[in-house]
Amino acid sequence: MRIVSIASFVLVSIAVSLQPASAQSLSFSVFAGYLETFRAEAAIPGMSAAILQDGVVVWERGFGKQDVDANVAATPDTPYGIGQLSQVFGSTLLLRKCIDQSYARLSDRVIRWTPEYPDPSTTLSQLLSHTSPTGTYQYSPDRFAALTGVIEECVDLKYREVLANDVLDFLAMTRSVPGQTYLSPSPDDINLLGQSRVDRYGAVLRDLAVPYRVVSRRAQRNLEFPTRPVDAADGVVSTVRDLAKFDQALDGGLLLQPSTRDLAWTQSYAGSVALPTGLGWFVQAYNGQPVAWQFGSVDGAYSSLIVKVLMPNRRLTFILLANSDGLSAPFPLSAGDVTASTFARLFLKSFVP
Repeated sequence: MRIVSIASFVLVSIAVSLQPASAQSLSFSVFAGYLETFRAEAAIPGMSAAILQDGVVVWERGFGKQDVDANVAATPDTPYGIGQLSQVFGSTLLLRKCIDQSYARLSDRVIRWTPEYPDPSTTLSQLLSHTSPTGTYQYSPDRFAALTGVIEECVDLKYREVLANDVLDFLAMTRSVPGQTYLSPSPDDINLLGQSRVDRYGAVLRDLAVPYRVVSRRAQRNLEFPTRPVDAADGVVSTVRDLAKFDQALDGGLLLQPSTRDLAWTQSYAGSVALPTGLGWFVQAYNGQPVAWQFGSVDGAYSSLIVKVLMPNRRLTFILLANSDGLSAPFPLSAGDVTASTFARLFLKSFVP
């Protein structure tokens, strides 16, 4: 309740533009102060955040601790598990490798590429937009994960190899990892990715923000957190700085043809019914401006949020990662309204006129 009351104050007190420079300093300082207050109220041990304007990182900061016991501060370079935010990588790879660079179509049935898929009528577009077999919106990362096999089939490579080659290495995302299993790599990992990459991934994972459960507003180290392999819907480890590189590449047309990218950020329909999703992203309007966003939540461990405001003459992106599920679990984000999040609402009310 205290968070809600603070947010209500913010909504009427700090809506400012990112320009000119003097306003930037004031707005970032006030914004950081409220983020820190929200973090403390949610008992989130550590967070990392960044804001981009027109493809440039204009602000970044760490809050709290990535490891409370060792007294290690969170920084913009701290790696976190990003959970279902990994869908933005899965959708980008499918659109890049199978649509832009190959002959797949969004209207293709999934069984064309993975014959074992259980529903013969489901299309690639339906999985990307979280459309159920009955034609209604149904948020299901498990169904989205079936795109892993589609990507592997159209590229003839394992998904983690495609992600490493076409995104992480291509964009020099050196603090990102395609999965969380490289502290004990398998021979298959080494064969696919090479010893040097596997060694680098292991080094990043050793610096991974410690996951915490929050019980009665007290953070407790999660000693039972399972390692997660990567697929199109989950498992990526990254930092706000690396996610900023990914965001810059999307905006700059380095990963997708502009028309394909813009389609991913355009509202999907099931018949005549508007959905809260594009292709791998949620989409909605805020103050008349289009917004594309995605979130992740790993129970008792991590949470993540990216919000992109696609104004005609200015693009803004907010990236926020945490080592508890406090950014996402308290809010019904899977329903498709980013303003349900106190953290997203703070950003939007602070910087979007």
